[in-house]
Amino acid sequence: MIYEIRNYHFNPELFEQYKVWAKQHALAYLTRELDLVGFWTNLDLPTEVHGSPMDTMGSANITWIIRWPDMATRNAEFEAKLSTPEWLDTFAKVPGGRSSYHRMEVKFSESLL
Repeated sequence: MIYEIRNYHFNPELFEQYKVWAKQHALAYLTRELDLVGFWTNLDLPTEVHGSPMDTMGSANITWIIRWPDMATRNAEFEAKLSTPEWLDTFAKVPGGRSSYHRMEVKFSESLL
């Protein structure tokens, strides 16, 4: 198994609206179509940083993790699942549109447990 960890830096001014959109629209589709391990939004608490300082954008405020059997399956299925008319209609309702995503980071990990 591999884990796709998706971190988003979403416009903080629209963050509360984003959480409503995610709960009322996005999560139903994402949990049905993906092996979604979890979907998290930051609390209004300071980020703890140890070592080198963060860049000016700060830490991501949205994180979700998808489980895949392997990278080949992910590459074959991910874009198709986020290109359906249902998802495109759902995503069209994200507060502020695509430009509200200031940065997106995707990394792939394996479990050591």
